Amino acid sequence: MSSLLNQIKQTHPHLYKAFSTLADGEQHLTRIQELDRYWELLKHPVRQVILPGTNLPKDAVISGEYDLIYAGGTLSLLHAAVMAGQYGRRVMIFDRQTPAKSTRDWNISRNELLNLSATGLFTESEVDSVIVRRYKTGWVEFYKPDGSQKRLSMENVLDCAVNADKLLGMAKEKVTAVRGSTVLAERSFSCCYRFDDHIVVKIEDGKGKAFYYKAKVLVDVMGILSPIALQLNEGVPQTHVCPTVGTIASGFEDVDFDTGEILASIGPADMLPGKGRQLIWEGFPAEDSQYITYLFFYDEADSPNDKSLLGLFDAYFRKLPDYKKPGKDFVVHRPVYGIIPAYFHNGFNRTREIADDRILLFGDAASLGSPLTFCGFGSMVRNLPRLTADLDRAIEENDFSKKHLEKISAYEPNVASMANLMKYMCFNSATDEPNFVNDLMNEVMIVLDELPERYRQAMFRDEMKIEDLMMVMLRVAWRYPKVLVATWEKLGMQGSFGFLKNLAGWAFSPVR
Repeated sequence: MSSLLNQIKQTHPHLYKAFSTLADGEQHLTRIQELDRYWELLKHPVRQVILPGTNLPKDAVISGEYDLIYAGGTLSLLHAAVMAGQYGRRVMIFDRQTPAKSTRDWNISRNELLNLSATGLFTESEVDSVIVRRYKTGWVEFYKPDGSQKRLSMENVLDCAVNADKLLGMAKEKVTAVRGSTVLAERSFSCCYRFDDHIVVKIEDGKGKAFYYKAKVLVDVMGILSPIALQLNEGVPQTHVCPTVGTIASGFEDVDFDTGEILASIGPADMLPGKGRQLIWEGFPAEDSQYITYLFFYDEADSPNDKSLLGLFDAYFRKLPDYKKPGKDFVVHRPVYGIIPAYFHNGFNRTREIADDRILLFGDAASLGSPLTFCGFGSMVRNLPRLTADLDRAIEENDFSKKHLEKISAYEPNVASMANLMKYMCFNSATDEPNFVNDLMNEVMIVLDELPERYRQAMFRDEMKIEDLMMVMLRVAWRYPKVLVATWEKLGMQGSFGFLKNLAGWAFSPVR
């Protein structure tokens, strides 16, 4: 048995047992521990990785020159493939692991996914080839001790399970097919040196050997661990997080392959010391007999709670039989995991830094998606036509200033406003009753059930109109006055005022 796995045998016994059966269990454990470095990064002084050009070593040799350099090799491939294939830009993508390999799989509606064909990146048949399962009905349900919980059913919401690695692999092929573009594996971002007319990116291989590449723009798609996002946002790249773990497995005894379980809680909040979290499950049918289950919770990024993926994964395998019972033929095909970021914009518009001169952030590095249902993948796919066309225009105009690049953004005022609702799902053991989150969300489900179906579909697709959200909020407050007290406890004066500013910004935005 590997020494790395043995290190968690006593502290995380359920995770140890499960990962010991996987051929690549140690590799996944290494990546999980890398992601868990995030919690330490937030406590340490911010490392300066954006440096002036005058700091470039005199003996640095430029190994290649590109229009765009992408740091991070997952969602970046979708954007880079359009820039290379449709706009003829020379691009380079590098990743510290293996490009086109994701630690999560994705669910999305087919209409959203067709944005990939709207850009010319894929044909419609190619898009359909990455959909491994489609279902029509999904539901949301939150635990009530007496069994009176409202199960809210809806159709055509997150109804397509996507093979993430196949999709990214196809995008990678599109990139490498374009002459002058390249994809590099096992290369880590070190820092960048900014000049008036270009930027130089320093990357290192696994042995620490340095390479320098020149570009017009550095596109940061390094996810939640992005040191650039950390520097630009002065050590506070996210305000809230959603630690998420799960598996793609087969051999369950009690799953419905025609239904998606979008959000499902099966008990009150975890009240153990250092926990204080409302655990939520998610279950989706996948390819053939495979089924995807996730366990996650919402929390403030700086809360004292244990938010480690290691700890959550141990809880996942311990609690899984309470959600879906593994049968005698149960097999884990692949673990899935990540830290989904969120950011509270305390203003009428975007307040998070997502660009600088010759630097642009996308995906989880930008943290502009909603952590509720429509995360980084959905945000990228929804906005891909605009994000690619606008960046090509910037290249044409030779304008790479922060003021110009920050307009190339996936920020959506409706999504930013809706993300405030996540704060109500952040359990606080000091102030909340054990079933607080479940009780509140049950009232929301009841209100949505009383309204036409378009309300629930819009909420879980992140497509709500401001007048629809106000209707839901007023009805919930009427039914459940405790939400008014909860608003003060969860948002406080500053957060409440910030939410109102978000709503005002949404109200006066063209996207209503």
